[in-house]
Amino acid sequence: MHTIWKGSISFGLVNIPIKLHAATEDKDIKLRSLHKKCHTPIKYEKICPVCDEELSMEDIVKGYEVTKGKFIVLEDEEMKELKNAAEEKSVEIVDFIKLNEIDPIYFNRSYYMSPNETGVKAYSLLREALMESGKAGIAKIVMRSKEQLAVIRVYENTLLMETIHYPDEVRSVEDVPSVPKEHEVSKKELDTAILLIDQLTTAFEPEKYHDDYRSKLMDLIESKQTGKEVVTPKPKEEKTNVTDLMSALQASIDQTKPKPGKKTTSKKKATRKRKKAETS
Repeated sequence: MHTIWKGSISFGLVNIPIKLHAATEDKDIKLRSLHKKCHTPIKYEKICPVCDEELSMEDIVKGYEVTKGKFIVLEDEEMKELKNAAEEKSVEIVDFIKLNEIDPIYFNRSYYMSPNETGVKAYSLLREALMESGKAGIAKIVMRSKEQLAVIRVYENTLLMETIHYPDEVRSVEDVPSVPKEHEVSKKELDTAILLIDQLTTAFEPEKYHDDYRSKLMDLIESKQTGKEVVTPKPKEEKTNVTDLMSALQASIDQTKPKPGKKTTSKKKATRKRKKAETS
């Protein structure tokens, strides 16, 4: 399993060298956007709409919009200094709590934690202590230039870290429109709804749930591949020097051709000169 971060867990005076591994993966089917006419993949270019120039990464800086159209520019060196000051490769457990005290709305991403060679005993100690106490650790960690809040708990004999949102990142339910505040249901309706819920209640078995849309999309792709409905981008037509040269030569000939009227006048002048020479 790929390691995405190395550091250590610390709580009190205990320090545990660990590695982080992504616990989940995105199974979405990636589809490219093609030009309908020639099936060529579309390019997404960074272009300045004012200068009408294509930009490289060296031409781009970060900016914070303070008011509409007005920005504070943050230089790379300034951002790097802040990152280096904050990024101490450690997961500091600051509190221990009961896991059921955290509403699921706060959870973000999950990471497995594995010990380095020198941290096996301390890793096992923390795992057993969390299991025996039924508690989880609240920790802080800096990842991808952002300080994040996290929960450390035990999942199937492995320490699991789940990043969670800060309170100010969770929107207030007061901003949700059209939510009724009064209970406008009868006792009979409520009892019937509860009865239906009871009849549909079962143990949670994640293996029985599947992404039906993804399966159908893959079936469609495979059927088209089997039926030879595979398209190839149309080759880009490149002008050769020969074509350009021939075009230029032909255009030059067309421009230098004498006009019909001028050609007739020249012939008349030549005939007069010849006759005059013969008589003299």
